[in-house]
Amino acid sequence: MEFWNSQLTEKSWKILQDLKRKYNFILIGGWATYLLTKQQKSKDIDIVVDINELQKLKLESLSKNDKLKKYEIKTGEVDIDIYLSHYSKLTIAPENLKKYSRKIEGFSVLSPEALIILKQGAYEDRKNSIKGEKDKVDILSLLFFSDFDFKIYKAILKENLLDSLFIENLINLVRNFRDYDSLHLTPREFKLKKELILKELRKI
Repeated sequence: MEFWNSQLTEKSWKILQDLKRKYNFILIGGWATYLLTKQQKSKDIDIVVDINELQKLKLESLSKNDKLKKYEIKTGEVDIDIYLSHYSKLTIAPENLKKYSRKIEGFSVLSPEALIILKQGAYEDRKNSIKGEKDKVDILSLLFFSDFDFKIYKAILKENLLDSLFIENLINLVRNFRDYDSLHLTPREFKLKKELILKELRKI
């Protein structure tokens, strides 16, 4: 099952490529998950910038969302959410994310371990929504299909003073996840991967 139709994700990808040519940012959210896993593509774009890059982005139709502490660009069906260092509230402070990023296909992309932590935070805020369902699929995709390192995940939680409940919540999420189809797996493949991931999570 694909969450968004291909016409919409292709449009979003083209906008993202255009942003990459003009601005420096760290890619988070669904597109970062896609680059790390090659699984589900994304509709919306989520990026982290510093104040200098934000000044440049003001050339676009940029609006400030004080309530959610982020900036936004609306381009029809594709939303671009811009998180600012020392302003936005993410599970890991935006100004701390650079050290967890890597280059993939010319993008600065958050590592799978840090990205899962952000995804866990987002999921808690929007559990009962389509975006919450997509968060769950992205979290499982990162565990199943990226080079996720369980020790690094635990170290990032510790570095950012995040509760060990994140590990418990992740175990529960994996245990209760059933939608193998959205991960393009057979029931048997899914069962084996799930058992392996749960075993590794319980070790940490």
